[in-house]
Parts: sequence; C-alpha cells; structure tokens
Amino acid sequence: MYQTMAHTKIKLAIFDLDGTLLDTIEDLGTACNHALKSCGCPERAMSDYNKLVGRGIYNLFRDALPEDRRTEETVMKMRDFFIPYYNEHKADRTKPYAGIPELLEKLENEGVTLAVASNKYQEGAEALVHRFFGGRNFLRILGQRDGMPIKPDPEIVREIERAFGEIRKDEVAYVGDSDVDMETGANAGVTTIGVTWGFRSREELEMKHPHFLCGTPEELYDVICNRIPSC
Repeated sequence: MYQTMAHTKIKLAIFDLDGTLLDTIEDLGTACNHALKSCGCPERAMSDYNKLVGRGIYNLFRDALPEDRRTEETVMKMRDFFIPYYNEHKADRTKPYAGIPELLEKLENEGVTLAVASNKYQEGAEALVHRFFGGRNFLRILGQRDGMPIKPDPEIVREIERAFGEIRKDEVAYVGDSDVDMETGANAGVTTIGVTWGFRSREELEMKHPHFLCGTPEELYDVICNRIPSC
C-alpha cells in the first residue's frame, strides 16, 4: 500500500528495533514473566506480549502486572528483576528477521545513512544492535533514556536528524511495525513506512495511514531507494 505522493530517495533511514529489525518477542516475554514471577504475580501468555511491548519497559511492566499491583513500587521491583535477567538472556531466541542483514548492507551500499530509534532501554538497544549488526555503521543507536521522552514523542527522531546535519524532512524515513512507530514518524514530519512482519497487525498500521506499507525487506529497499512503481 502506497499513499499517492511525490517520493524522494531517502538519505536517512531510522529504524525501530523490536519487531522491525529483530524478532525479540520470546526473550522479552520470558524476561518479563521472570520479573512477574519474582514479584509474586501471575505470568502472562507469550501471545500477550505482541501487544504489551513497544511503549518502553515501564509501560510494559505496568500493563503486564495485575491491575491491583500496578504501583510505582512494584514497577521498580519489576525493573530490578527484569534488566539483569534480560541482559543475560537477551539473545537466547532473538534473531534478525529474514532479509534484514542483507537489506541494511544494500542500503549502506546505496549511500543511505542508518540509525535506530527504539523504546527499548538504551543499554539493551545498543547491545543487540552491536551483536547482530556490528558490521553496519549506524549514525545513532538511541533507546529509552532517563530524562528523555519516549516514542511517539518525535524528539528521538529529531536528535538523529541533528546528528546527520542539514536534511529535508522528505529525505528522512522512520520505519517500524507498530502504531507507536507510525505516530512517531508522523509527529516528526518525516516519511512513515510500516512493516508487516513484526509484532502488530497490518490493520493497526493501516489505521495510522503510513506513507508506505511493506511486506518484505526487499519491498522496503525499493521504497527507501525510490525504486517503487509509479503510484
């Protein structure tokens, strides 16, 4: 699905991480269930995590907890159990989606600058990108950081734009798999590209009216490099 629009080749492609570049759902869900169990709370079904993740770890904890346990004290306890466990097990089952390593290499060869803007906590985002995509030259790898707003606030995109230097909005794309990602790109005024292989449904993405909606990394490459058919 493409919106009818004049399309300029993208110079800066900013990617969400979880559900876009990496399939992290099992490791995230297992770590959150470990934290829930450690706090004396029932674990969640793994299928629940497709909807729970994507809005930062504190919102993940709040939404995963039973309603009567959603206090800041319990959320902080969850964090203390989650982060050490996840740091140890973050790559047990996590892997890049098929075609993503090749996509990133091809984009770099085309002169496209790469960056990551995620709601995953900063340490985790950096560690996973370096582990799975260490050969790529990312301009910035930004995650959730104390004192900084999380997506869909557009500041994370604007921070990356400032690091790039002078660039037009239509030369920047934000790529993600969720409604939060599409809102982030729209709030930043850049080209929004939804991908359908991640954690959320195609219908959820369509409701946010992205400029482009891609079903494969090959199609995403064509969109970013302006090799799509005429609308």
